[in-house]
Formats: sequence, structure tokens, C-alpha cells
Amino acid sequence: MNTPKQRVTVLGSTGSVGVSTLDVIARHPERFEVFALSAATKVDELLAQCARFSPRFAVMASAPHAALLAEKLEQNNLPTRVLMGDDALERIASDDEVDAVMAAIVGAAGLAPCLAAARAGKRLLLANKEALVVGGELFMRTVQEGGATLLPIDSEHSAIFQSLPEDPSTWSRRIDKIILTASGGPFRTRAPDTLGAVTPEQACAHPNWVMGRKISVDSATMMNKALEVIEARHLFGVSPEQIEVVIHPQSVVHSMVQFTDASVIAQLGTPDMRVPIAVGLAWPERIESGAARLDFRQMGSLTFDAPDPALFPGLGLAWQALRAASGTTAVLNAANEVAVAAFLDRRLRFDRIHAVNLETLEAILPSKPASLADLLALDASAREAANAAAARFAA
Repeated sequence: MNTPKQRVTVLGSTGSVGVSTLDVIARHPERFEVFALSAATKVDELLAQCARFSPRFAVMASAPHAALLAEKLEQNNLPTRVLMGDDALERIASDDEVDAVMAAIVGAAGLAPCLAAARAGKRLLLANKEALVVGGELFMRTVQEGGATLLPIDSEHSAIFQSLPEDPSTWSRRIDKIILTASGGPFRTRAPDTLGAVTPEQACAHPNWVMGRKISVDSATMMNKALEVIEARHLFGVSPEQIEVVIHPQSVVHSMVQFTDASVIAQLGTPDMRVPIAVGLAWPERIESGAARLDFRQMGSLTFDAPDPALFPGLGLAWQALRAASGTTAVLNAANEVAVAAFLDRRLRFDRIHAVNLETLEAILPSKPASLADLLALDASAREAANAAAARFAA
């Protein structure tokens, strides 16, 4: 019997996760077809993807970019229909014909379409950290009420998911501790007092992973791991005290679960995002991802160390934010996005990213956000405070 193809929407298709997702989809044309793609500004890249995958819809963030894409599609006799803006993102995430949604838009801009997919009960492949960091309880409640299937795509959370029993109702009584591994980024052996001289180029040169600029900087500060701690709290229903972070420079062990009987189960693999993407697309089955296999005969030693608080001061903000008032994690995320953007624009020194985050957390005291509008208002207030702090700390 022929199984119908899964129709997939890829939000953020021109970013690194989106490109990897399309690579996996292309390896299995009998299983998947692309329903819709989206991008912010990369018209030519999205045009090429439309030519290859023939999606029904392509969404651009702004009217000028959408008009340019539509013109080029017409010139190339391609039938894809162009849509524009936030409402269009929600539409392609929740359309009745869509089976699965890859949520790979970076930043808080990805929250609304993630919520739309959750409400519509889709298989939601979550690569957007901010949906959980900003949305938190509201997002998880929407997933549950919509009957969506939530599959984490971050390599660490995918590793934890793969290490746990398939029945989530058993997790709370079985999990003792979740252990998130971190590469330590490019500066794990650097003296803390030298971080002020770090350039954007140095911060974006990750030793193991190929990622976008923002997440590369987050890896260098280990703020990405702070956000992942917050994600893990919501995804797996554990307390903040049950989450631990260890430095693992080889990026072979992607994360571990320690159970109440003291046994530990880990997921290992090459540092290639196509592996967790393939898991999300096919779960509970397994399909070819295109990633290289590990060769244990050629592998060197695997090492694990505690993070240095002097080198990575932002990591501890995860536990601080989780223990604070509801909405504090959204403030932390907004502050960090502003601070990283200022650093990449050379308006802020690398070692002052943490200072901006800390000052913003002290300036904004959230009341419990109960809706998407509340979260977006809180996000806007936090960004305003973070921009003011970044201006004061300007390089």
C-alpha cells in the first residue's frame, strides 16, 4: 500500500536549518513534498528553492522582497504563489493540507507561526528556541490543546528526546537529571580578561557546527546553552535543578539523561543538523539523513568539563530567569537578541553582551503574560530597555 506523502512547510528555509531540512527532504521524494517555504530577505536563494521543490506558496517578510520574488518566479515560468508578512507565515503553518512544519525562523519573530501550527495540531519540528523561551507555558499549553506533535530539532533536545521512553507520562518518575552537552564554542580555553577584543568574525567561527551568525555568537557566550536549559525545562517537565550543563568539546555526545536508577543513556553522532532533522521528519521511524557515520575505531578521547562561570557568565541567567516571575525568560531572550545584534554591528564589545542582558533583567519586571499579545508587548519593552543599555555600554 502506498503511504501518502507528508506535506511540509519550512519556515526559514534559506537559513542553515532550513537548507539542511530541504536536503533531507530531497533524499526521500517518495515520503515528503514541500508545501510552502519562507524567507526574510534572501530572494535569490528562495527562488532557487522554489525552482527545485515547486512549493505551492513562498512567503517573504516584506512587500518589496515579495514583489521581487514574484517577478523572478514569473520570468522563470514557476507556478509558486508569493505571499507576504506575518499573517502569511501563520497561514502556511496552519493550512489544512500541511502535515509537518519545520519552525526554523530565528528569534521571537518565529513565535506566532509556531503557535499557529500548534493550534492546528501539526507535527511541529521545533528549531526555534524562542517559541519555548518566550512562549513558555503558553506555548506548551497550546501544543497540548491543539493536539500537536512536538519534536525538538536542537541537537541537544533531540538527543534527550531520543534517550527517553516513548511514553511521556513515564518521564517524571524516571528522570533524575538531564545533562546538556556544550562544545564551549571557540573561546572555551581563552582567558576571560581577553574577551573584550573578540571580533564578530572570531565569534562566528564555530569549531564544530555550521550555523547562522546569531546562534554562533550565542554559542561563543554559551547563551545558547542558557536558552536550551529553559527549553529543556518546558519540553521535558523537569525542574531547573534537574538540568546540568557540561562542556564536551568533541560534540559527539549530544546530550544525556540520568535516570533514577543512576543509569545514563546518551545519544551520539556526528555534529550534523541533518540527523535531528531526519529524526523529526520520520519519527518514530528512522530514515537516511546524509550525515557521516561515527567511526569509533578512529575516534580520540571524549572529554567533559564544568563550564567556567568567569568565561561564560550568561549561562547562570537561565536558572535565575526560570526561578523568577513568569515572563522573565522572554525578557532575557529579547535582551540577548538586541545585545548580539549590537555586537555583530560592532556597536558593542563581546564581553558587554552579558552586561546588557543583566541590566535588562533588572529593568523589566514582567507580570504573568497570558496571551501572545502580552508576550509581544513584554518583548517590545525588553528590547527598548536593552537598546538603551547597549547604547550606554557602546564600544
